[in-house]
Amino acid sequence: MIVVVDERSLVTSGYSAWFAREGITTTGFAPDDFGDWVSTVQQSDIMAVEAFLIGECANRSQFPHKIRERCSAPVIAVNETQSLEHTLELFQAGVDDVVRKPMHVREILARINAIRRRYGNGSGDTGTQVGPIRVFSDGRDPQVNGAEFSLPRRERRILEYLIANRGRRLNKAQIFSAIYGIFDSEVEESVVESHISKLRKKLREQLGHDPIDSKRFLGYCINLD
Repeated sequence: MIVVVDERSLVTSGYSAWFAREGITTTGFAPDDFGDWVSTVQQSDIMAVEAFLIGECANRSQFPHKIRERCSAPVIAVNETQSLEHTLELFQAGVDDVVRKPMHVREILARINAIRRRYGNGSGDTGTQVGPIRVFSDGRDPQVNGAEFSLPRRERRILEYLIANRGRRLNKAQIFSAIYGIFDSEVEESVVESHISKLRKKLREQLGHDPIDSKRFLGYCINLD
């Protein structure tokens, strides 16, 4: 899930629609609401965020520090006008990248992935390879042993999220937040079990074993070593 912060609701809803076409869930905030949320949200919720996209808003240079106090997800600032001074101020404030509109969401996703690779959360320019599985974050289907492995959007996003967080055990709430968005109250967390059950069956058929380990009350992790 990507969190978008902008003082214009039309902008946050626009990003939501654009990212949805790529299979990415977003949650939009007005600046004042985001400032309160990032300081008080449960750790499991903020750890489900894959990146923060900070648009036009007052005092946005304060947000990177607040985010870094809670998590290490990439922070990208979006400028609508070209200003070297403003860009340097944003980097000084701690953002990982500054982009200028208009920009396709796939380029934003590519920049997010590049930042994650620098943090050690990915490998190479052609996706993340773990064992026999390679996943992408630009909407493409994953690969298993070099062959395309077609998955529905939700199952694909769950596989990407499990691999991005390999080595960590993720509970249903974290997976739900990453796939559906923190404030999507119309879908129950139990739907995660259904998606994972279908994903496990397909992976078992393809790999000959089930790579997703689950423990009651603790959650899920993927083992591809």
